[in-house]
Amino acid sequence: MPELSKEAPPGSLVSESNRTKPPRLMSLDALRGFDMFWILGGEKLFAALFALTAWSGWMAADAQMKHTQWHGFTFYDLIFPLFIFLSGVALGLSPKRLDHLPMSQRMPKYRHAVKRLLLLLAFGVLYNHGWGTGIPADPESVRYASVLGRIAFAWFFAAIIVWHTSLRTQIIIALGILLGYAAMHLWLPLPGVPAGSLGADVSINAWVDQHLLPGISYQNRPVDPEGILSTLPAIVNALAGVFTGHLIVSARSGWQKAGIMAGAGALSLLLGWGADIVLPVNKELWTSSFVLVTVGWSLMLLSLFYVLVDLLQFRRLAMPFVVIGCNAIIIYLASSLVNWDYISLSVFGGIVSTVTLSWQPLLAVIAFLAVQWALLVWMYRRNIFIKV
Repeated sequence: MPELSKEAPPGSLVSESNRTKPPRLMSLDALRGFDMFWILGGEKLFAALFALTAWSGWMAADAQMKHTQWHGFTFYDLIFPLFIFLSGVALGLSPKRLDHLPMSQRMPKYRHAVKRLLLLLAFGVLYNHGWGTGIPADPESVRYASVLGRIAFAWFFAAIIVWHTSLRTQIIIALGILLGYAAMHLWLPLPGVPAGSLGADVSINAWVDQHLLPGISYQNRPVDPEGILSTLPAIVNALAGVFTGHLIVSARSGWQKAGIMAGAGALSLLLGWGADIVLPVNKELWTSSFVLVTVGWSLMLLSLFYVLVDLLQFRRLAMPFVVIGCNAIIIYLASSLVNWDYISLSVFGGIVSTVTLSWQPLLAVIAFLAVQWALLVWMYRRNIFIKV
C-alpha cells in the first residue's frame, strides 16, 4: 500500500530508497504542483475567461491546453514528460551506487522499487477505468497502459541504471536510447509498416501495440499513447532529470546552476526542433525529437522555479503549488475516481447560479479547483503526505 508520512513533505513520486535524505528543494515541489494544477482543472480557466471577456488571447491560450492531434507541440503536451523529468531530478539529488554492496543491503532498495512499480501500474489501471465506469470483468477489455504506468517504468529503469552505472555510462545510455529509437522510426521496416512510417494508423509503435500490448488501447486506437515502444524514450526524460539533480547538488553557485539549466534547456529545444525536420515532434509516438523538446522546456521551467523559489525566496507565492506538489499522486488518482464536479456544485452551485451567465463558467472552474485544493491544504497542514 502507499506509505503515509508525517515527516517533511516528500515529492509524491520521489523514491525513498536511500536512507540519506536528499536536499529539500521547494522549487521541485512547486513545479510539480504547477504541473499538476493544469491536470486538476486549471486548463479550463482560459475558456472560461474567453467566455467572460471575448478576448482572442484567451482563446489562443486555451488552444495550448489541448493535446496536439498528431505532429506538433502544445503546452499541454509538456505536462506528462515534465512529471517524469521531475521524478528523475529527485532521484539525481541523492544518487547512490548499489552494485558494490552485498545483496543483503541491495534487496531493500530493489523491493521498494518493484513495489513502487507494481503499485503505480495498478493505480494506472484503476485511473483508466475511473469514476462510475468500473474495471471490466473481462481481462481483455482492460486498458493496462497508463500515464502512471509510464511514470513507473521510466522511474524504475532510470533508478536501476543510476544504481548500477557511472554518470558517464548513464549519459551514453540516454544518447543510445535517443539515437536507437530515432533509427527505428526512420529506417526499421516491419510487416505492413514501411520504414519511416509515422502515421496514426501505420507506425512501428502501432505494430508493436497491436501485437504485444495486452487488453485494449486508448479509445481503441491503433497506437496507444502510453504504449509499449514509446515507453522506452521516456526513460531519457527521467535520466535528463537525474543529470539535472547531479547539477543541483554540485558545488557550483545557485545562479550558475540556474544558468546552466537554462542554457542546456535552450540547446535541447534547438536540437529538438532541428530534428523535427526529419523526425517530427510527436507526443503519441514520443519521438526522440519530442524528448529533446520536452527536456528543453522542463529544464527552462525548473531553472525559472529554482530562481524564483530557492534563490529569490518567493516562497509564499509558490505555496499554492507546493501544497499540490506534495500530494500529487493522490490528487491525480482522485481526479479520476472522485466526482469533483458534483462536490463543487453541491458546495458552491448556489453561489455560482446567482451571478450573470458570463461569469458562471469562471466561477464554476474556480469552485472546481477550490474543493480539491481545500483537501490538499487540509492534508498539508496536518503533515499528511501519501507517497508511493
